Amino acid sequence: MKSGDLVNNKPLNYNAKLSVAPMIDWTDRHCRYFHRLLSSQTLLYTEMVTAPALVRGGALHLLDHSPQEHPVALQLGGSDPQELAQAAILGEQAGFDEVNLNCGCPSDRVQSGTFGAVLMREPGRVADCVSAMREVVDVDVTVKCRIGVDEQDPTEVLPDFLEQIRASGCRRVIIHARKAWLQGLSPKENRDIPPLDYALVYQMKAAFPDLHISVNGGITSLTQARAMLDAGLDGVMIGRAAYHHPAEILADADRLIFQTGQTVDPFEVVRKMVPYVERHLASGGRLHQITRHMLGLFAGRPGARSWRRMLSEGAVRKDAGPMIMLQALESVLSAAQEDAAV
Repeated sequence: MKSGDLVNNKPLNYNAKLSVAPMIDWTDRHCRYFHRLLSSQTLLYTEMVTAPALVRGGALHLLDHSPQEHPVALQLGGSDPQELAQAAILGEQAGFDEVNLNCGCPSDRVQSGTFGAVLMREPGRVADCVSAMREVVDVDVTVKCRIGVDEQDPTEVLPDFLEQIRASGCRRVIIHARKAWLQGLSPKENRDIPPLDYALVYQMKAAFPDLHISVNGGITSLTQARAMLDAGLDGVMIGRAAYHHPAEILADADRLIFQTGQTVDPFEVVRKMVPYVERHLASGGRLHQITRHMLGLFAGRPGARSWRRMLSEGAVRKDAGPMIMLQALESVLSAAQEDAAV
């Protein structure tokens, strides 16, 4: 596809102005459904799904998602062009709007599979992977990368990397504006310790004006995201801040980033989650599988602590149902009323 293709009557590049980062163990289908209720426009990503798991392991359940999640992208991990091509076909058949190749994850497990951030050392292989996927699917094929790894000089490595994937047909890239240290730092430390270099990402946009470039890493507010867009970047990807403070990041995203719609009421989002919860429970699921993603919904508001406590303690019970969620919501409403009366 090509970046002009439409999802919900809009080009996917439009939605990519703001996206929620793929985060392992966090951005599962329940999290994405919840996030979609907060923003109708923001591009959502799956957790990273490895191509071997899909192609060799037959783990097609990893592709499950709700129609309401669109626009939604599948992030793949892998380094074998033909296996990634097969996985991309499965992703397209499952209905995803985009296939994204992970070239940024620094974990040991990912390195041992020769994919993730270690691929920053092999831009030619990445280009081959992109080409192989683009040959067999019509949806957008994109790349998420770092600015470099270990002792690489990002000012030399990143332009070459972008040049090679652009030549393979990639037209949209998300750049995590930190190096990844593959030895000596944990994945958690790799999210904080290497310094951010936003200036280099701006330089890459100037050097590659035809590429749609999003920045990722350390972005904590819509104000910061809006400033980066205004400064010339095409998109902003937010990770942990969107997960831990979903209302703060996503409830106003449609209005402030996409200039459409109004600020979403988080109280109404909880009520809209009830039918989804009921369907999940009816299929044999558990309440906490959904509500664990909702703990930060009222962060910074009166009643936030009670909301977290009631969900954390109540949702793990075997018989827990949506009433737990609604009772927790009542505690937030009561706290808000008390605060207003002071």
